Amino acid sequence: MTHPAATAPPAPPPPEAVGPLIRSLSVLRELATGGGRRSVGDLVRGTGLARSTVDRVLSTLARLGYVRTEGRDAVLAPRLLELGNAYLAASELPDRLGPLADRLADELDESVSLAVPDGDGVRFVHQATRRRAMSLAFRIGDLLPAERGAPGALFADGWDEADWRRWRARRAADPTDMGFPAVPPRRAEDTSEADFAARVAAARTAGWSLDDQLIEPGLVAVALPVRDTAGRPVCALSAVSHTSRLSADTLPDAVLPRLRETVSAMEDALRAPQPCPPAGPASAAAPGPSHATWMRASKQELGPEFVESMARGLITLTAFGTGRAALPLTAVAEATGLARATARRALITLEHLGYIAADGKFFRLTPKVLELGFAHLSGLTLPDIAQPHLASLVERVHDSASMAVLSDDDIQYVARVPTVRIMSVNITLGTRFPAYATSMGRVLLAGLPPAERSARLARTRPEPLTRHTVTDPERLLALLEEVRAAGYALVDEELEEGLRSLAVPVHDRTGRVVAAVNVSTHAARCTPGEAREALLPALRTAAAGIEADLSVAGRYARIPVR
Repeated sequence: MTHPAATAPPAPPPPEAVGPLIRSLSVLRELATGGGRRSVGDLVRGTGLARSTVDRVLSTLARLGYVRTEGRDAVLAPRLLELGNAYLAASELPDRLGPLADRLADELDESVSLAVPDGDGVRFVHQATRRRAMSLAFRIGDLLPAERGAPGALFADGWDEADWRRWRARRAADPTDMGFPAVPPRRAEDTSEADFAARVAAARTAGWSLDDQLIEPGLVAVALPVRDTAGRPVCALSAVSHTSRLSADTLPDAVLPRLRETVSAMEDALRAPQPCPPAGPASAAAPGPSHATWMRASKQELGPEFVESMARGLITLTAFGTGRAALPLTAVAEATGLARATARRALITLEHLGYIAADGKFFRLTPKVLELGFAHLSGLTLPDIAQPHLASLVERVHDSASMAVLSDDDIQYVARVPTVRIMSVNITLGTRFPAYATSMGRVLLAGLPPAERSARLARTRPEPLTRHTVTDPERLLALLEEVRAAGYALVDEELEEGLRSLAVPVHDRTGRVVAAVNVSTHAARCTPGEAREALLPALRTAAAGIEADLSVAGRYARIPVR
């Protein structure tokens, strides 16, 4: 169920609206509310669209890289995060204020959040969480009812009577908050209108708001508004704790002084000069590689299932970004490479659906863009991102593929797709091997700064695992330098007799090596040179796909490597 804005039926779309764009967004919303995965049949029932329409929508979204199919299911893909990234970059809140929130979380040793108003709800745009048995579990993009949390009372202070009517209508239409899957269902005795109005008044007087277990038992929070140069609250800074550590009575005294200092620093950061907008469409935060591919393709190459008007409408959202928060129609058309009339229809459609707000001649993205799967996708781990690419790699080379990360002086397997052979390499997730004797280990060691690489080898006592294992420290250092220069490692029967492995690195968006991907095979099948020729291009293609997804996913979310 999606967030019900009111009980009245939605307004009909304007005549200029792009129907395929409306339908594609309904499919994306249905996928998002389903936890990122839905069968095609469920999508047909959930959206009310014809099966043939859903098939065409999914075909187009798959070509854009926003979904993939797994059997009968459609699954949201990390590339979709570029839409939410466009809003977050345009708002500049995570970029400017996120580091200050992270520092505050470290100082308080409590979870800290940044949230913005979204209709009669509150949506998170940054999270700095503490890992505890009982801790905050919200994600960037999660939506909460305004009355169930500390930030909502701060934002509701600016509501007019029409806003309050919409709030009442939403509560009447959704009495248990089923439209807000990030929070537990609302109980009958939870916040009444009078209670919420009283908390709004109290927050107005105090300048801060308290959440005394409004979301769920045990969770308490204090929030302060962060205001722009005009004095308007643009977001709320919250410190969240648990009653096992601090009560609703003791939390304000414990955190308010540092919250106030951080809010002051954040408001200074918002007053700092904004970055200059990128010069021209070539440097705009617009079409990515997947977009450039289909925009150059002919209709015959795209096929009958590809709906160009849908694709054009979606990439309109990517015109916005850092230094490009408010754009006129002409700038949107230039940034996306679309005709002015095409961009105008897309903007009108997106404004009708609430994803864009118009202010005179200028258009802005709204936080609602984050409802398009951002919360689910921002919770992915690196193995989650890698798995479909490993599956494609195995399908291409017909040998098992794996991903590993460094763990002390070992590698640890975090993702794996086996193949079916009479003789196959049998390894389970969590398996550890000495890094010095494995292809993935050598790739990971080669990716370290030279001083750290040398220090690791200096404390390692290499043992001969087979008669081929290289154990001489100087020879290992030379091999690692060769791996670093070549961009791959081939290890032949050093870990186990008869086992050959080829690995390449996986880099994050900063260029740091965070993981390695390999293919393992039996040495009897081919020579090392033949293995390199057959496997290396496919390995590099898989790694490039993982890196592209990781770059998009890691723009604002922290992606765990295991």
